[in-house]
Amino acid sequence: MAIIVDRDTRLVVQGITGREGSFHATRNLRYGTNVVAGVTPGKGGESVEGIPVFDTVADAVAEREPNTAMVFVPARFAADAMYEAVDAGIETVICITEGIPAHDMLRVYNYVRPLGVTLIGPNSPSVLSPGKAHVGTIPAEIFSEGPIGLVSRSGTLTYQIGHELTQQGVGQSTIVGIGG
Repeated sequence: MAIIVDRDTRLVVQGITGREGSFHATRNLRYGTNVVAGVTPGKGGESVEGIPVFDTVADAVAEREPNTAMVFVPARFAADAMYEAVDAGIETVICITEGIPAHDMLRVYNYVRPLGVTLIGPNSPSVLSPGKAHVGTIPAEIFSEGPIGLVSRSGTLTYQIGHELTQQGVGQSTIVGIGG
């Protein structure tokens, strides 16, 4: 049973036109994740590998109806990006960005918690439901579908454990990198 991301995930990537954002957004797309939009202020109207780019999350929501956001913006803008996603109606926010000040995240957490938003991260390597959807940076191809859920704070140990489980014929339902 997949949790957090699955075949119903409709992903918007905040920071999609940056080097890392575009690289991982297109990897997630190739994996089979339904990447419906990207957001970079000032770059609305462009596209990345066929993914339309919008100036705001609200514009992306109005036109493409995403339900999940992947935050791939510099640390100094990440808290505002999370607020923007939540205010636009996004239900699940997965923040890949690292180095966000703890006090910024305390404010974000206290803002999103009463709204029922699922917040993963910051510094999350990924949330992956093998064979269904991948939101993040971990190498999804080393995991396989199955019954085991995996939650980890360490990106590298997540890869290692998932790979070893897969080598032993034990697949995973969802891998959640909660961030460090």
